Amino acid sequence: MKKILLTGGCGYIGSHTIVDLIENGFDVISIDNNSRSTTQLLEGVEKITGKKVKNYKVDLCVFDDTNAVFEENPDIIGVIHFAAYKAVGESVEKPLMYFENNLGSLINLLKCVSSFRVPYFVFSSSCTVYGNPDHIPVTEETPTKQAESPYGYTKQMGEQIISEFAKASGTKSILLRYFNPAGAHPSNLIGEMPLGKPQNLVPVITQSAIGKLPGITVFGDKYDTRDGSCVRDFIHVCDLAHAHTLALQYLLDEKLAGVTDIFNLGTGSGITVLEAIKTFEAVSGVATNYKIGDNRPGDVIAIYANNDKARNVLGWNPQYSLEDIMKTAWRWEQHLLTDEKLFNGKNITLN
Repeated sequence: MKKILLTGGCGYIGSHTIVDLIENGFDVISIDNNSRSTTQLLEGVEKITGKKVKNYKVDLCVFDDTNAVFEENPDIIGVIHFAAYKAVGESVEKPLMYFENNLGSLINLLKCVSSFRVPYFVFSSSCTVYGNPDHIPVTEETPTKQAESPYGYTKQMGEQIISEFAKASGTKSILLRYFNPAGAHPSNLIGEMPLGKPQNLVPVITQSAIGKLPGITVFGDKYDTRDGSCVRDFIHVCDLAHAHTLALQYLLDEKLAGVTDIFNLGTGSGITVLEAIKTFEAVSGVATNYKIGDNRPGDVIAIYANNDKARNVLGWNPQYSLEDIMKTAWRWEQHLLTDEKLFNGKNITLN
């Protein structure tokens, strides 16, 4: 079987991508030091696929430990790199931690890719590389602007590092620029599991609705948007996961003309934060407790994708709607509540 190393396999997007890869005939191993994850999602992966995925509890910032994984698995033919710190607000507060972790881990990984002559590399990038764009939707040709956060800078730098590495080494690489992953696997066996206070909007909504959080803060309502709140492009995590399988297969089929290419992964629709909250309320039947707060440093005002390139070149066709995102996220939150016995007696009807 075709062996793929996936970093961050115990995380949210990583675990969903493992499922998609296995369902499409790949053999997968994971590296995840579990500093911001647990192995619980891999247990869900095993229940869904019937396959137990080996995870190496390794810090990618430690080169020798990373190299040892490649020595043990000389038949790796491709790497998908997810592992990184990803909270915009935290990156503003702790920039050096983000630069050290996100870039140091990438460089160590690429050293191993070079040494072991791994031919294919897929990178988890972000729409934050566009900064505050002059025009939306953004295409892959939209100029990148100054990032709004150190997290965004690490993605810009990561793309540059990989592009230069690919030219020098011949490793064929694809950079996937995510918009806003959300939702959960329809099985309710894997989903987003933030450790501590969630940083992404949808788990903030679901945790507030179920009583784990006291409420939702909408960061700003005076922006130049339909309702004053920020605009985002919410993409279901299963659609996002499948794009990685398609990107990898595209590389394996030797369809990439050069050594590096870039694809936007979004739905192509801009949704405001307030619209997202209202959509959740409509599909769940649960009223949320939200308040308007100050603008948050590091936030882009409005961004959503033109995804024509991913559709036309990779054959990627997102299947899930915003309503599907909210339904699966809410069911996953309910599953966690039941599974972890966190209910605390609150009177909420689980739809």
